[in-house]
Amino acid sequence: MRTRRPLIAVAALLTALTAACGTGGPNPAAQARLDGTHAMSGAGSVGATTHGSGTAGHTGAATPSVAPAALRAGETMRTVTMAAPYTPKAPSTGTDDYRCFLLDPGITADSFVTGFDVQPGQPAEVHHVILYRVNPDKVAAARAKDAAAPGDGWTCFGGTGIESQGATLADAPWVGAWAPGGHERLLPPDIGIPLATGSQLILQVHYNLLRGSTPDRTAVRLRLSASSKLSPLETMLFPAPVELPCRPGHTGALCDRDKAIWDVATRFGRQASFTVAGLLLLCGEDKPHPGPTQSCTRTVGEAATVRTVAGHMHLLGSSLRIVLNEGTARARALLDIAQWNFDNQGSISIPATTIRPGDTITVSCTHDQSWRDRLPGLKGIPERYVVWGEGTTDEMCLGILGVTKP
Repeated sequence: MRTRRPLIAVAALLTALTAACGTGGPNPAAQARLDGTHAMSGAGSVGATTHGSGTAGHTGAATPSVAPAALRAGETMRTVTMAAPYTPKAPSTGTDDYRCFLLDPGITADSFVTGFDVQPGQPAEVHHVILYRVNPDKVAAARAKDAAAPGDGWTCFGGTGIESQGATLADAPWVGAWAPGGHERLLPPDIGIPLATGSQLILQVHYNLLRGSTPDRTAVRLRLSASSKLSPLETMLFPAPVELPCRPGHTGALCDRDKAIWDVATRFGRQASFTVAGLLLLCGEDKPHPGPTQSCTRTVGEAATVRTVAGHMHLLGSSLRIVLNEGTARARALLDIAQWNFDNQGSISIPATTIRPGDTITVSCTHDQSWRDRLPGLKGIPERYVVWGEGTTDEMCLGILGVTKP
């Protein structure tokens, strides 16, 4: 993509996004079940399951277990688990704990990840999981990070804290991600995520403590293949700002934008406030435009083929779209979720779609403060001006593309 200078700065501040964080089964690394989790609703568009009545689609309910699919030709299954149970604790004010754990899958030959299944030990606490690749030359730094922190793992808001992880939004080091609603993810049979010999993994777990804190020991089942015929899948992240003001009649202290940003920075560190400003810069804005719908358009810098797609928001999400060449005769919706389902954010496979230099990708998200009136998880939390933030009660707007390149 173009504009790599601001991308480097912003990407270092965003989780890969969260962190494309999300509960719902997002596969921020853009993995996809072969059967998909959304139904096609027209050429080039995807319709998601709806909110439904009441609070359906926003509960963060535990994911029912699903038997894994049979191994495909050339695949092996390997399970990696946190070294010991971890009891989450918010490191500052708030109810969110981001913890990174270094995992060694024992990669003794160049391999591809062709599927994965995250198995949270405490589904009621695990808001989302992101699995990052640690290349062999960064393993020592990851081990040092782990050793320097008390207990197993280390605190890791906004990314892993390992140099060069997530250096650009155009090639994030994601292997996969999970959130409630997610099951085993299988890549199409001709693609995989490369793991070089000696690579390790970082498991970033976002714990939300609104329901308490219980020891967790999350595990990941990896499908691995040594086939040389697979095309490498890369992850591209497309964030947009969140600038959601309080509704008329709500005048709490955090309805002031500056105070709301300060609160996010208090909970997650100064970099959180830099992210809010950086997203405006990334999207070509010099000032915020408060409102329920925000969007961001970026220009494609190199040819690629889109194979999988996903979106991510939090509890106040209402709708999300990812559009190729919006506003032109060639416009095509890669993802169109008319009614956001927080509990089902699974990525999907789409027909191979070529993107070329000069094309544009636009992600648009709509958020709705009225969900506060209906969601038990937000009960008692005062209304606020909502900006991009990593907490469950903050918001995000993120498009995620899994692509192969010539």
